[in-house]
Amino acid sequence: MAGQRKLFEDVAGGAKPAAPQGGMIDGPAGGTGAGTRRAVQLWLALLFALVVAMIAVGGLTRLTDSGLSITEWKPVTGAIPPLSEADWAVEYDKYRQSPQFLLMNHQMTLAEFKPIFWWEWGHRQLGRVVGLVWAIGFFGLLAARRMPAGWTLRLLGLGALGGMQGAIGWWMVSSGLEEGRVTVASYRLATHLGIAFVILGLIAWYYMTLARSPAALLQARRVREGKLFSMSTGLMHFAFLQVLLGALVAGIDAGRSFPTWPLMNGSFFPADAFYVPDGQGGSAPIWRAFFENPGLVQFIHRMAGYLLAAFAVVVALRGRRSVHAATRSAATVMLAMVAVQVALGIVTVLHGAPLGLGLAHQLGAVVLWALILRLRHAAQYPTVQSLRG
Repeated sequence: MAGQRKLFEDVAGGAKPAAPQGGMIDGPAGGTGAGTRRAVQLWLALLFALVVAMIAVGGLTRLTDSGLSITEWKPVTGAIPPLSEADWAVEYDKYRQSPQFLLMNHQMTLAEFKPIFWWEWGHRQLGRVVGLVWAIGFFGLLAARRMPAGWTLRLLGLGALGGMQGAIGWWMVSSGLEEGRVTVASYRLATHLGIAFVILGLIAWYYMTLARSPAALLQARRVREGKLFSMSTGLMHFAFLQVLLGALVAGIDAGRSFPTWPLMNGSFFPADAFYVPDGQGGSAPIWRAFFENPGLVQFIHRMAGYLLAAFAVVVALRGRRSVHAATRSAATVMLAMVAVQVALGIVTVLHGAPLGLGLAHQLGAVVLWALILRLRHAAQYPTVQSLRG
């Protein structure tokens, strides 16, 4: 029949289907495009730099005994520093009521008070800047609907940790305002520094993860190096413990107590390691010595440093056996930084922990922390090299 259509004629004559497009997992929907990831990376890089600056200024605040110069916690109004001599007199009078002034700095003048006030004010102000940068970035991504898919809770968690860190900072400072004290409690200082390293570690991990597309991460997981990942995870935990031990050393100025190496004033184990005066002519419970006896605290920090370095060698050797060039490089750089950090620790002790060396040793811990995380990330998500490469 003339009007009868041939079989499949409609199909053959219709429009051709669109060719499949690759890389849809990296498309713009949900904010997972490469441009969005790069924007979030830049934001995280800025946060990382600010947190490192916070750690550095916090270390200088501790080394200059400036942390107790501001005796109140005013998260909002405290952002405004003294603007007149009358304002300075008010702040100075508040500090004069503190135990640190009465017991240690009773001869300090207003002119001498101003520098330590600025150190502590700068530290707190930097914390406010970190919070502001996080809020602008986070809520800006939400408002623009460019939040990477699956990242809302993780990035919100960074802000929550930052807010908690501010409260912990005041909890730490308040311990130094108690009667009879001239410094903050060392275990509270360790908590404060530990949370800072947790925040820093999360930022670094998120940055490295966003540097790869979701498709590349999925492919990389198929060749993950489970043994190296487990070992580098153990090294990460060990390094975190060493950071806490270093904070205990700084909290009681234990780094200045035994300026000799490899022995401690001629002995492997310091004398009177378990003695802590109780303020009444007797000795406090032994457990307090692990936090308050300078010799024992420094000894534990030293021994942990040796063990950490040995473990790092084992992990690095395992990493050097990787088939992936990027992983081998990460292992080599990490081990080199371990050597630098050990050398810095020894030199710092031999010179009685002066301000410059103490700060360098603390920043060395930050660099080593980031490099350990880099190796761990390389084990979890290897960068696959081509056969030609």
